[in-house]
Amino acid sequence: MNSFGRIFKVNIFGESHGESVGINIDGCPAGLPLKTEDFLEDLERRKGGMQKGTTPRKEDDLPFFKSGLFNSFTTGAPLTILFENNNTRSSDYEKLRAVPRPGHADFVASQKFAGFEDYRGGGHFSGRLTVAVVAAGVIAKKLLSTFYNHGEKESIKVVSTILEVGGEKDVEKGLQKAIEAKDSIGGIVECRVSGLPIGLGEPFFDSVESVLSHAVFAIPAVRGIEFGTGFAAAKMFGLEHNDGIEDGTGRTRTNHAGGIVGGITNGNELVFRIAIKPTSSTPKEQQTFSYASGTVEPFSVKGRHDLCIALRVPVVLEAVTAIVLTDLMMLEQKIGRKAERGG
Repeated sequence: MNSFGRIFKVNIFGESHGESVGINIDGCPAGLPLKTEDFLEDLERRKGGMQKGTTPRKEDDLPFFKSGLFNSFTTGAPLTILFENNNTRSSDYEKLRAVPRPGHADFVASQKFAGFEDYRGGGHFSGRLTVAVVAAGVIAKKLLSTFYNHGEKESIKVVSTILEVGGEKDVEKGLQKAIEAKDSIGGIVECRVSGLPIGLGEPFFDSVESVLSHAVFAIPAVRGIEFGTGFAAAKMFGLEHNDGIEDGTGRTRTNHAGGIVGGITNGNELVFRIAIKPTSSTPKEQQTFSYASGTVEPFSVKGRHDLCIALRVPVVLEAVTAIVLTDLMMLEQKIGRKAERGG
């Protein structure tokens, strides 16, 4: 439901227009140095308001540590972090009780929760909750930044970038297409992870692809995922697709597999991409069912929304990837129960 992980376990909570959103992390090792400043860069990357194509809603997004932190070090107890919601305009959503928005969770949420759900700003379904995921990702990335492999200190780096917006590799060109159409638009985001050890993951249901896909689809607006050459592999011959092993470290000549073979990391760069749908809230007039009239009628979304939600996804993708990899590393005892003090 709202939790993920087996050792490094995260639990997300809150609603878009509630008092706050937050995350609880169980299994974070004691002794990890942690300060507010550690979070600011990634939290700023996730924000809208200042970036072309993103929502003008602006929150301070400063983390409030409620448990698990003492004298700027994690204690080993569950770590709870809150983010206040201060810049809300709930009146924009009052009409949604009668007219559920196409592409949003309004209709299914009302049916599933019998009308008791918090519908303001999408409630618990909102992308606003990704601020808490990003916070957990900051901690996960810090844990991954230094680990020991066969006695040697190594580092795992997780980096995501936007590859396309609206089918255009030039982001500005893609955004301009949406602006001219007065509509929203989607995009493709790629994630690359370097420094991974060999052996993470298990065959079949706990393959690295399976666990990563599970977490990635928790990001609102994700519509697809592919690893390595992905769907292009369906058009290749076996000899072309197979990655020849060059030496005893497992380094391969090509990386069509994206760093995973048999569901297990092979020591090469982990590479995967995700497809992000156009933002469901579009100013274009749509047709949707009205509870009030019992008929289909014209409808236009009001409020503050992203032109292209893909612009804000890279840091969120890094976060969920780091969370998954931290949990897998702990399962393999690559990251200990006690973080290296001062690391």
